[in-house]
Amino acid sequence: MELSYKILIRYFWISLGCISFILGTIGIILPLLPTVPFYLLTLYCFSKGSQRLHQWFRQTDLYKKHLADFVQKRTMSIKAKFKVFFMVTVIMSIGYYFMPAEFFWVQYVMITVWIIHIIYLFWGIKTEKYR
Repeated sequence: MELSYKILIRYFWISLGCISFILGTIGIILPLLPTVPFYLLTLYCFSKGSQRLHQWFRQTDLYKKHLADFVQKRTMSIKAKFKVFFMVTVIMSIGYYFMPAEFFWVQYVMITVWIIHIIYLFWGIKTEKYR
């Protein structure tokens, strides 16, 4: 019983990693999906599910181009920050707009979460210096 539970958890992490990898890769083409957060999730999920997939992902050009600098230096370019800012704002605005009026307290929570995202994005993550 214990072995099958561990296998299910492992496959869960691998599946979630594959889904986030696909969404992150689509985000390269479609500016609607943010690439970096999905690739961060991919990295985390693969590290939990399969060391082999984790190492493979770290060797890909996609990882090196979109994520390696952030993981190593904990910095983002100003362009990447504004792309994430735009996506967070659009997604949160859609949710806010469609929230029924009787759930006004949820709207306040959404505004608070949005503000925390913006504060962390622009003041919690260092901006990459141009070379």
